[in-house]
Amino acid sequence: MRRATVQDVPGIVRCLHAAFAPYRHQYTRAAYAETTLNLSTARARLRGMRVLVAVDRAGHLLGTVAWMRKPSGIGYLRGMAVDPRRFGTGIAQRLLDRALAEQRGAGIRRVALHTTHPLERAIRFYRRNGFRLSGPRGQYFGMETLRFARDLDRASPSPRGTKRRSRSRSPAGTGSRARRSSSGTSRSRSRGTGTA
Repeated sequence: MRRATVQDVPGIVRCLHAAFAPYRHQYTRAAYAETTLNLSTARARLRGMRVLVAVDRAGHLLGTVAWMRKPSGIGYLRGMAVDPRRFGTGIAQRLLDRALAEQRGAGIRRVALHTTHPLERAIRFYRRNGFRLSGPRGQYFGMETLRFARDLDRASPSPRGTKRRSRSRSPAGTGSRARRSSSGTSRSRSRGTGTA
């Protein structure tokens, strides 16, 4: 587990595309493009957020997640994905644990994320990790989003040690909120990353 570098960008894009491919038909074209990124938007995310990657000993990228502190002081998670060949190995849990620990270390007291209805496994994963529905539903490039949040000022309710069939059998993807422009089309609130 480490902070991503610009050399990781192609691997991050491949990982996002592989993890979200099964959901492509359930996403709008714009939402899918904003979620899975391309080389340019992935580089922009690297500049605007702290991006973490899980890599194996050979340096192959196995998973990713990004986080940032919003102007309000709340932490925000985005773009969690695990290579589908590594589902169920605990990578999503380790990525989330690291992102939450870093945010806690940065003095962040509350963290939020947005996800979409098709990602049922990701929703269960976040709930197991103490996230609860919070705030109004939003729109993300023509898709309804669910906002989840949890406090960080207490010990992590990490599900380690509990019996489950699988630890992370989803891309654990997060979306972000988009707003409607005056023309009625959705667009991201921040340039290049789609982060609300």
